[in-house]
Amino acid sequence: LSRYSGAWVGFTALSEVVESAATVDLDETLRRASQWQGADAVRAATGHAAPADGLHYRWPDLPSLGIETRAHAKLAAVAAFAQVNSIDREIVTAPRATVGIVTAGKAHLDFMEVLRRLAITTAQLAEHGVRVVKLGLTFPIEATRMRAFAEGLTQILVVEEKGPVVEQQIKNLLYNAPASMRPQVLGKTDEQGRPLVSAAGELRPSRLIEIVADWLARHDAGLDRRDHVRDFTPPELLANAGDAVKRQPYFCAGCPHNTSTKVPEGSRAAAGIGCHFMAAWMDRSTAGIIQMGGEGVDWVSHSMFTRVPHLFQNLGDGTYFHSGYLAIRQAVAAKATITYKILFNDAVAMTGGQPVDGATSVDAIARQVESEGVKRVAVLSDDIGKYDVLRGRFPAGTTFHGRDELDAVQRELRATPGVTVLIYEQTCAAEKRRRRKKGELADPPRRLFINEAVCEGCGDCGVQSNCVAVLPHETAFGRKRRIDQTACNKDYSCAKGFCPSFVGVSGGRPRRHSGILGRDAAAFERAVAALPMPAQWQWTGPYDLLVTGVGGTGVVTVGALTAMAAHLDGHSASVLDFMGFAQKGGAVLSFVRLADVPERLNQVRIDAQQADAMLACDLVVGASAEALNTVRRGRTRILANEHPIPVAESVRNPDADLHVSALLEKLRFAAGSERVQTFDAQALALDFLGDTVTANVLALGFAWQRGLVPVSLAALQRAIELNGVAVEANRLAFA
Repeated sequence: LSRYSGAWVGFTALSEVVESAATVDLDETLRRASQWQGADAVRAATGHAAPADGLHYRWPDLPSLGIETRAHAKLAAVAAFAQVNSIDREIVTAPRATVGIVTAGKAHLDFMEVLRRLAITTAQLAEHGVRVVKLGLTFPIEATRMRAFAEGLTQILVVEEKGPVVEQQIKNLLYNAPASMRPQVLGKTDEQGRPLVSAAGELRPSRLIEIVADWLARHDAGLDRRDHVRDFTPPELLANAGDAVKRQPYFCAGCPHNTSTKVPEGSRAAAGIGCHFMAAWMDRSTAGIIQMGGEGVDWVSHSMFTRVPHLFQNLGDGTYFHSGYLAIRQAVAAKATITYKILFNDAVAMTGGQPVDGATSVDAIARQVESEGVKRVAVLSDDIGKYDVLRGRFPAGTTFHGRDELDAVQRELRATPGVTVLIYEQTCAAEKRRRRKKGELADPPRRLFINEAVCEGCGDCGVQSNCVAVLPHETAFGRKRRIDQTACNKDYSCAKGFCPSFVGVSGGRPRRHSGILGRDAAAFERAVAALPMPAQWQWTGPYDLLVTGVGGTGVVTVGALTAMAAHLDGHSASVLDFMGFAQKGGAVLSFVRLADVPERLNQVRIDAQQADAMLACDLVVGASAEALNTVRRGRTRILANEHPIPVAESVRNPDADLHVSALLEKLRFAAGSERVQTFDAQALALDFLGDTVTANVLALGFAWQRGLVPVSLAALQRAIELNGVAVEANRLAFA
């Protein structure tokens, strides 16, 4: 289509599409593609002829009437191509239909799920005079087929996401048609002009079902299924103390931003694109959001209308290289008083630790901003000594400081009129961990421990370091603190406070818990082999499994393993992962949908009250409103990991309470007490395997043994092998 018409072809990229994976039939896709006709066939069938000078861009192609004329010619070519090679699909063909439904994109899958929930088949729609078409080409719509679709209809319902793109085109197409070919067109509004299919938010089956059920019932009493609607609407949720507990994303253990995003008392900072944005919810006088390359632009305007003399603007090194240096240039040109804190962490950390596009370095940035006209450049680092031999590469007047001088340096910069730059250099903690594992970076031999007999539980170590590896530790003498040696990235900031409980150990390694496997692996294997197999699942519809947990702990892996296992079993599967900042310890929801035949799978999200099972690898996320919205009392089975996994609030507040009992109460209220089972995945992993790294894969095995995961043992074991990561450890954890 693009080659024939010279037009750009775009796809609608919704989160439920780009964040999902599914079983697809490539043979069917290739079969459809093989039936498409080429350019000669299109011209022969339609009589279309391109302009003599063609449809594609050429040089010189300067602004002129020719470009505008060619744009119309491109659309004519699109119409000719689409007339011969239809991207649209007829879902229900009913020659004597009196009403019709037009769908497009993801909204079509939502509509088909509504039909499934209303127990209405496409054959029944045809029998009762309802025609249905799914548009693949939403602009411009293919006119000849749409006129044929509308013939004989009195009313058309358009189901599409957001604005009335398709709806308006149908109205324009049919407005001047004879009365017999001019049906009412409903969509965003009904025939009375009242709101109908919302343009706000995203469509879901639960948000469509009442609209479709009412519309079908008005058309034909034989299609009245409004009694099915009640089970597909958001359920009542219990409100209690657990509502205050949130699984909020946070800086990684040892993250440079734990220190670099601090500002002096009396100052404030503006956030930008990057991991450092999370400082906005850490009581660090940081707020705002702006696009890459626009950092500080809002302050240039704002500063004209406030007595506040200065602002710090956070700017990651990846963003700086992308376009952030242009923001600094505009601030200099506007004569603003602002300090850009360039957070040089040597990786694009927010999206997985990729290298910055292109070559950059601290001295190169310093020279570039100096050439732009900034008043002063200061460099801070966790290892400032390494710059002693490099100072000749920096602009004259550049000052160098250890990171402990951050507050003093910032106070100096905020008192300096004009644009100043502070470059804070410290490698991303997650990237350090990766490089140490690969042997590309030296692993410091020193480890810090907290002597619980001395610790008073004041939490100052968490305040000093802002580090998620400093965990609450319950003892017979009250709550203390401990350092999670698995998560610790050896930043050592936690020891900055005045505390005698810290113990440094150099050269030693934490003693690994042997676990049952380490003591008698053969006995363990025999015990596993003796376990009974779960009952075989009887397929009557799709099976919906929601997996919830903490980012970075393998929740997405659990969903992927289950979907792959279903595929290996010959079933259809889809998986939708909602992560956001999840890799930073935030909430993760993995929506896994399985079916014995592809026709039973429509949308990828598990909708209101539709979950057959929930595997809550974390209680906080499992008891969240978004997760519980999928639970139906008396239907959904819940397997909940009751291990208390600390939340970000525990870093700042030594007395933070997870309210475990309240969270469990919310689960039991939603599903029914008899349908909720608990276990401690971390305790089991430690007892059997010697560590907790594979706790969520263990949880998957626990859920499978309880019959909550309707795939075969052989398929799951093969899926673990195909995943190719820590295969033996994951195999044992699943067992």
